[in-house]
Amino acid sequence: MAGEPKSISRDEVAHLARLSRLDLTADELDVYAAQLDSILTHVAQVTEVAADDVPPTAHPAELANVLRPDVVVPGLTTEEALSGAPAVEQDRFAVPQILGEEQ
Repeated sequence: MAGEPKSISRDEVAHLARLSRLDLTADELDVYAAQLDSILTHVAQVTEVAADDVPPTAHPAELANVLRPDVVVPGLTTEEALSGAPAVEQDRFAVPQILGEEQ
């Protein structure tokens, strides 16, 4: 799509609207034709700027591993984890019964 951008006509917008089952007014056709023409112009400009020697990227800055190292550290003991619980039963958090299930 390099070079001169293709212009989109009001009739082409009306055709696309019919294909999309959109009932557009005459004013809407004029507005959308102008907007789509502007979009095509901008796409053509971006295509002209893109250089063959620039590799495609997903991010503008090269990223190295930005995560911290995965280091194993001791966790809480059962007693420490349950120390703030309002209710404990068999070394577990005790919570109210839900969904009427029997234990």
